[in-house]
Amino acid sequence: MKKIFALVPALLLVFSCQMDFYRSDTMTSAMMKDNPSAAEYTTNGLYSMLKDVLLYHNQENTRCTYIREYFQLTEFRGDNVCLSNMTTDPLTLSMRYEDIPNGEPNGYFWYVSYKIIFGANSNIESVPEGQSAETDHILGENYFLRAFCHLNLVNLFAKPYTRDKNAEGVVLRTSTDCSQTSRATVEKVYEQIEKDLKKAAELMGSKSRGDKGFVSKETAQALLTRVYLQMGRDQECIDLATELLGSDPASHLEAHVADYYPNTRTSKETIWCIAVEPTDHQYTAKSQIASMYYTPDSDQSIGWKQMFASDPLVELLQRYPQDERNLLFPLSCKLNDGTKMVHWPFKNELNKSRQNYVKREGVTDNGDGTYTFTLADASPSPITVKNTTINGYTVHYIDNGDGPSADTDDDGFLGGTRVYVRDAIAYTGMYESYPGYMCTKFSFQNGEPMLSSPAMIRWAEVILNRAEAYAHKNDTKALDDVNIIRKRAGLAGEPEMTTANMASRGYASLLDVVLDERRLELAFEGFRALDLYRNGRGIDRRFAGVQDWEVLSVDQLDAKFPYVIPFDETSVTGISNNR
Repeated sequence: MKKIFALVPALLLVFSCQMDFYRSDTMTSAMMKDNPSAAEYTTNGLYSMLKDVLLYHNQENTRCTYIREYFQLTEFRGDNVCLSNMTTDPLTLSMRYEDIPNGEPNGYFWYVSYKIIFGANSNIESVPEGQSAETDHILGENYFLRAFCHLNLVNLFAKPYTRDKNAEGVVLRTSTDCSQTSRATVEKVYEQIEKDLKKAAELMGSKSRGDKGFVSKETAQALLTRVYLQMGRDQECIDLATELLGSDPASHLEAHVADYYPNTRTSKETIWCIAVEPTDHQYTAKSQIASMYYTPDSDQSIGWKQMFASDPLVELLQRYPQDERNLLFPLSCKLNDGTKMVHWPFKNELNKSRQNYVKREGVTDNGDGTYTFTLADASPSPITVKNTTINGYTVHYIDNGDGPSADTDDDGFLGGTRVYVRDAIAYTGMYESYPGYMCTKFSFQNGEPMLSSPAMIRWAEVILNRAEAYAHKNDTKALDDVNIIRKRAGLAGEPEMTTANMASRGYASLLDVVLDERRLELAFEGFRALDLYRNGRGIDRRFAGVQDWEVLSVDQLDAKFPYVIPFDETSVTGISNNR
């Protein structure tokens, strides 16, 4: 029999009710049958695997947690995040579509996912159904965790269901028997996920065993709306979301979106989050999700602050200055007394990406919507920044004849160069030569800059799941759901989306509207790249950062998007790889 490296954990894990981390080789399936309450501790252990640093390749690396890898692997394939410079963290591989078979992010995520799945299978096999409402609830949690991990695996390591449901998916594990290993089709994996979530909802009650760090019937049903959406089963997504949301969907949301993220453990908007505490095994503040996105200081003593919101995302946010979601993306640097600056990306031949050229001083506001400045090293003549209105929004550009230009074959804009005119910043330290917009969605739990319990499922997503399903059916109810989200963000009235104004704002379809709103609301939460890919959209990555300057077609995404399966798995089991 082959040794199954990635799929069989050496030990079951036993955890205290505080979910502290303890290894033990004393808990067996037979013992859990004799003592069903033991399943509560082993199930708590599975929750902890989502956040603790686990032994991988004979070491515990503090940057390796399931949730950190999850948010990076999902988000970095898209167009929301700008990595400002090269870093020793292997996350660069995800950003540049250069993941490798022995790479840490995808390898660790695969390993821990199947470790959790194996533990859930062990509990499912060991706990008799129908013994009590309490044990049935715990059993339902295990069905949910098995479905959750399979869903994330198939989304990251395979093509979307709507793209090719017959494509190779991932290894489907529904028992502790690991004697055979093969990749199931995407369709088969999704069928099992749906079955497990329905079983989880059947077994669990409406309340969880604790705070929002535990799942419930509602959690399973909410995740099922995501699954139906990703499978293209739009009416089932609509029906289930409508049942869950009731007559007043907005009542599930916090009044102010910026107040939500520090309080996910207790917020009514959270359906399920990963409950993180500084007492978790191998917890370090500087290795949390927030560390790459935010720091309150300028010398990186608290966070690394190397990743920012991309210019296209910032531009979308800043269409409406009153949009409260702007508060979640603060500038990483100080403003320079109300003056203006001009910046645009230019090509860096070393890594084929684009870096920002920034003109902070000497920018003259001409009072008519245009600006002028000079570049001594390029041209002593004044360069004019012009503006035009596209889709109802002002954009700025430089004519080729006026000054420096990017390559017109891949980023020409009205015959010139697209530039950004924003409030000037004062250069005060590292990574502050251009306006970097940080992200605080993973900060300020208990007031700590690096601490959060990230929401894995929240009500705003369920509303937007229904909105997208309506859009696929060309039902204008999609705009009703979009406007629920916009009103909560402070965009009531004129900024709301209607069938009368959407075309003038540059939207050719209801789906275009919904995808932009999902981008605004769910930015940095792991949805954007898959939203585009599964809807047959390319991904435009022509913005400053270490990623290649390119527009990836859907055919190119078929070849590049699914992550490489780790060598630990393919070398032992012989399953095929994606590249």
